[in-house]
Amino acid sequence: MAATATLLLPTSTPPEYHRIVSEAVHIPTDPTTPVPVGILACQRDPLLRELKTNVVSCMVHQPPPAPAGKKAKKAVIAPTLPDDPILEVILQDTVIFPEGGGQPTDTGIITTNDGTVWQVVQAKRHGGHGVHYVKVHGDVNVAISAFTPGSSVTVALDQAGFDRRYDHMSMHTSQHLLSALLETRLGLPTLSWSLTSYPTPCYVEIPRGMIVEEILSIQNEANRLVFEGRKVHVEVRELDREQEQGVQKLESGRAVGKALPDDYTGGVKRVVVIDGVDRNPCCGTHMPSLHNLQLFLLPHTDSLSRSTTTSARLYFLAGPRLIAHLTTTHSLLSSTASVLSCGMPLVPERVTQVIDERRRAEKRVGEVEIELARSLAKEFAAVIGPHQEGLFKQHIHRLDDSANALGFLSTVAFAITDTIPNTQKYLIIVTSSPSGQNASSTSVALVVGSDEKLVKAVGEGLKSKLGIKGGGKGPRWTGKWTGVWKESKENAVVQEILETTLE
Repeated sequence: MAATATLLLPTSTPPEYHRIVSEAVHIPTDPTTPVPVGILACQRDPLLRELKTNVVSCMVHQPPPAPAGKKAKKAVIAPTLPDDPILEVILQDTVIFPEGGGQPTDTGIITTNDGTVWQVVQAKRHGGHGVHYVKVHGDVNVAISAFTPGSSVTVALDQAGFDRRYDHMSMHTSQHLLSALLETRLGLPTLSWSLTSYPTPCYVEIPRGMIVEEILSIQNEANRLVFEGRKVHVEVRELDREQEQGVQKLESGRAVGKALPDDYTGGVKRVVVIDGVDRNPCCGTHMPSLHNLQLFLLPHTDSLSRSTTTSARLYFLAGPRLIAHLTTTHSLLSSTASVLSCGMPLVPERVTQVIDERRRAEKRVGEVEIELARSLAKEFAAVIGPHQEGLFKQHIHRLDDSANALGFLSTVAFAITDTIPNTQKYLIIVTSSPSGQNASSTSVALVVGSDEKLVKAVGEGLKSKLGIKGGGKGPRWTGKWTGVWKESKENAVVQEILETTLE
């Protein structure tokens, strides 16, 4: 039976989580003035799932023209917008997070006054405002009237939307913890990071690779802080761009992280604080405590080489992704142990044994194929002997269920050319097909002869009359054919091609 595990989700966000530390910053209460990105409800209370609010504006989404030249790589992965009409809706406040800070967009629902539930497939920041991309079913004009400015609506994270948010929060807060420890313990700044699609591991990019001992030390320290349950809170102050420092750069010229976007007009600066561990500007949603991450894992690293620098990716899992990873891994290991008829601890040893046996078997099969090829070549040579005055021609079709039937035919071709004297004239076609065939089955063909021109002519005939795709050089030609090879049809065509080929 597969192992299962669940996470104990926190029920509410502590009141001290969101702290406005500047008198100039306040949360708008006017229903016609949208709350800016930076102090949205989803950022003030990341565990809030539903909010009554008002529509500020609504317009039909106009897809931007496709960019000319090479398509730019997106920093975060967003859901693909459907082909249905889309409305761009700005609400006075929202629990749906617009993508930013490396964190992908939330998804959710909006319920209008008439009780209709509308799907929010994406949310983005436009300047300083969060814009909801609402999928339209039916008449666009009816949808626009449902989102009349000033009308009351309820915006919410449905279960799928909250699961997505909780995963993003878990991984984003884990990234802050990991990056802080890498920087303070090992002097390794985070160059970039990626919040990948669930359930794959996320990664941070660092200037160099790490040895196992370093990875384990960071993992152990991270877990210690997780089990301590270090608190996380957010501090918000007025944004002063003149005092903002530029992005730090390494000696190689590689930037460390990213600066505040130039098009951000929200007017606030948000800093995420892990008590006693880290202070880092960020607009994303974060867990109120490390304790909710449960466990922390660093599976492996990958080295990256660029034209001027070398860096590495350090992968990590936490929260729901870690549970999914452990559950899936246990299930796969259990299934493998069952197939191998051994206990799970013995799987590595048993797999090694199976691989060794497979290699010995493949080596023996190769040796037997060579013996068989030489035997066939000797039989051809014995038959060709009495036909020295003319051209010996023959077609042989065989059944072969091996994974590399064409490889065996190539072995036969080399054996024939090595065995039959150059003084003898011959033209041989060998075809093979699997014993059980369907429309997608692959049959193979080999043409070998003493005259290169005749071999080429036969190959061209197989291509034109049977549609076999192939080619060759010198005294050998090989090809592949897809479909059901029938003796009464395909074999007859091959024999006809062979018989009509003249010296």
